[in-house]
Formats: sequence, C-alpha cells, structure tokens
Amino acid sequence: MHHPPASRHGRATPPVLETRSIGFVPPDERRGQVWHQGPFWFSGNFVLTTLVIGFIGPSLGLGVGRSVAAVVLGTCFGTVFMAVHANQGPRLGLPQMIQSRAQFGVRGAVLPFAAVVFVYLGFNVFNVVLAAQGLEQVTGGGPVLWYPLLSAVAVVLALVGHDLLHAVQRALSWILIAVFGVLTVGAAVHWWDAPVDAPAAGSPWTAFLATFAAAAGYQISYAVYVSDYSRYLPADADARRVIGWTYAGAAASAVWLMSLGAFLGSRLPGTDAVTALLRAGDAVLPGFGAVAVLVSSLALVGVMGVNTYGAMLTAVSGVDAFRRRRPTGVLRAGAVLAVGAVVLGVALVLPEDYLGSFNTFILLMLYVLVPWTAINLVDYYAVRRGRYSIEDIFDDRGSYGRWAWRGLSCYLLGLAAMLPFLSTTLYTGPVARAMDGADVSFAVGLVVSGGLYAVLARRPGAGAG
Repeated sequence: MHHPPASRHGRATPPVLETRSIGFVPPDERRGQVWHQGPFWFSGNFVLTTLVIGFIGPSLGLGVGRSVAAVVLGTCFGTVFMAVHANQGPRLGLPQMIQSRAQFGVRGAVLPFAAVVFVYLGFNVFNVVLAAQGLEQVTGGGPVLWYPLLSAVAVVLALVGHDLLHAVQRALSWILIAVFGVLTVGAAVHWWDAPVDAPAAGSPWTAFLATFAAAAGYQISYAVYVSDYSRYLPADADARRVIGWTYAGAAASAVWLMSLGAFLGSRLPGTDAVTALLRAGDAVLPGFGAVAVLVSSLALVGVMGVNTYGAMLTAVSGVDAFRRRRPTGVLRAGAVLAVGAVVLGVALVLPEDYLGSFNTFILLMLYVLVPWTAINLVDYYAVRRGRYSIEDIFDDRGSYGRWAWRGLSCYLLGLAAMLPFLSTTLYTGPVARAMDGADVSFAVGLVVSGGLYAVLARRPGAGAG
C-alpha cells in the first residue's frame, strides 16, 4: 500500500462538519475506537425494516420455530460477508465502493455503483414510509407532513457526516436495548401460548429458503458501506477486533429483531410491523406501544442518515470516474440533497401495500450485490492481500485502468449463473421451479463470481486489470 501507516498520536481535533468525502483519510485525521463499530451497526440494523424480514416466514405459512431458525441462519451467513469488509476501511482509508475500482476499473466500477445507489434509495424509501406510519399512528399527521420532515433530518445527519452519525447510533443503541428488552419479554409472556393459525399450503422448505435468503440478502446489503464507517480508524487497528465488533453488532440486532418479527407475525397474523409493535407494547403496559414505535422511528431516521451518506459517497465516486472533480463541500452537499429529493419523491408515490414488494426488493438486492461482494473480498484477501495503490485508484491511467475486464466479466457471469436459480414474483428460473420454488441463487453467485475472479486475477498480467 503506497502510504504511511497511521499514528495513534498527534491527531488534530476533527471539524464539526466533515470535510472529506471519497478521498484518502491521512494518518493525522485517524480517530475513533474499534468498539464503536459494535453499537453503530447494532443501531443501524435495529430498525423496523429488519423487523419486517421476520414477518416473511409466517406470511408464507412457516411456523415460528422454523422462521426463527431461518432468520438466524440467514443472518449469521450474510453478516460474515458484511463484517469482513470492515477491515478494509482502516487499511485503505477509503470509502467502501470506491475500492471496487481495483477490481472493475476506474470507470468500470460504475456498474456496481449504480446497483448500490439503487439499494440505498430503495432502503430509504421503505424506511421513510415505515417511520411515517409509526409516527402517524402515534402522533397523527400524514405522509405530506412526515416524509419531508424525516427526509430533512436524514439529510442534515448526512451533511454533518461521519462523527455525528457514529455518535447518534451509539446513543440510540442503549435506548433500543432498554425499550425492546422490555417489549420482547412482555410479548413472549403475553402471547407464548396464544393459538396459531394453521400453516398455509405450500412447501415448508421453499418458505424456509425464502426467509433464509431474505435475511442473508438483507445483511449482505450492508456490505456496500461498511468501510465508510471504519475508514477513520488507525491503520494498525486490530483486524480481528474490527471485524468482530462489526459482526457482533450487526448480527445481534438482526437476530433479535427478525426473531421478534417472526414471533409477532405468527401470533398476530395479518398485522403490519407498526401495528404489531403497538399491540405488543400495550400488552406490556398501556401506552408502551407508542414509546416503542417512537423509538423505532428515531432509529429509522438515524439509518436514513447513514444511507444518505453512503449514497452520496457512491454517487460522487461515480461522477469522479468520468469527470475528475475536487470533492468540495458544495459537491458533497449537492449529492446529499439530490439523494434526499429522490427518496422523498419515490416515497410519495409508493403504494401502501409494500410487504410483498419489500420481499422482492430484498431478493433483488441479494442478486446484484452477491457477485460484487465475492469479487471484492477475493481480491482483497486472496489476490492482492490488502496491497493497493491509493494513487492508482484515483487515476484512470494507472495500474487498475478504466475498464477491468476480469472483474466486470466475473460480475456479469455471476449474475447470469444465478438466473436459473432465481425465484421471485417477477421471474422464476427453471432450476428453482424444479426445486418447488426454492431459491439458492445467492450460493451460486458467490461461488461463480468469486471462483472465476480468483482464477482470472491470478493469471499473468492480471495486475493491469
């Protein structure tokens, strides 16, 4: 790596407003504690959209036990790929997606960039809808009030940047643990022996795989911005601790909230996530449901800020690939405002019945992100072993080139290999039909993209892209 190691001493006090965007974070600006990754990702995952994943199993007729098993296994699997990206931040000092230029080329990386921006926008649309639903049921108002207000708060968080986002997420983690600890125990005591409707017709195996895939895809989707929030750590931060804290925070909140969603979905069939929280909280103590929904809405606003910040970094990286521009505060602010405006516009026209659409969205995320994460991780851990030229990542005439055919080919071939195994409401491949609708495409995408890249990138001349 062509830059000096970061020092733990002599760091300047960071500015209130973050000044950096896609550029390398120099040693004298490195700061933060490794354990901060834990509460950051705990809060980032402890949101109503995570709870919705737990409802998928019961909605497909899967019992609560199998639903919980599916989300636990899916979460533990998907979080592995998300968490190991965390180590790239301190080593490279760069945001997550711009690192893809080493695998796809400076301009070729725009292909996964486009998919990732879609992921950010999609998540924020669902987040603002869920948060507004919760606030509307508790305090009144409607989309015309809450959508702009929530979007504005998310934009402010993203504009201030990295340090404020970390501070907000840490504070929220303690509040979430307290409120949902009480709610979870109370809901279990109140509804443990409640009668459950007979399972719907269909294959339990198919429902199990659908739930597993949704949980895994949800976790993998976080891989696209893990380094965004670890890149300010010192370059010599212990890799095992960085990965461990990230994994623990992201997996613990997902397992907890998805399992709670599976339990509530089986005990309160036909209800949405917000209504289920209200009923569960009020079963513990009258009015406590409103507290749980309000806290959940705050958490959603926090993660909307995180998503807006990540979308800004990815969008600026895409623009920079074709037209080198100094990443000024004006450019950064313009990208943040553009992201907020698009999210607001889409949210205002989104149909009310979105659970089925959300399930499809999660699966689509898994499809487009699995080949990227496989290629990126194989390149970092197996091919280059963390040795990159920071200068060449920002130079389309450098060693990574403009278009790296190996990475792009492996990405597209991975997507193509997944097609026969897809099972969605939009399309079901022949292999998935033969397996009664079971979807194992994520495993195919990981093996094909990662395996092909490992072979091609090790061939002579691969360093040139």
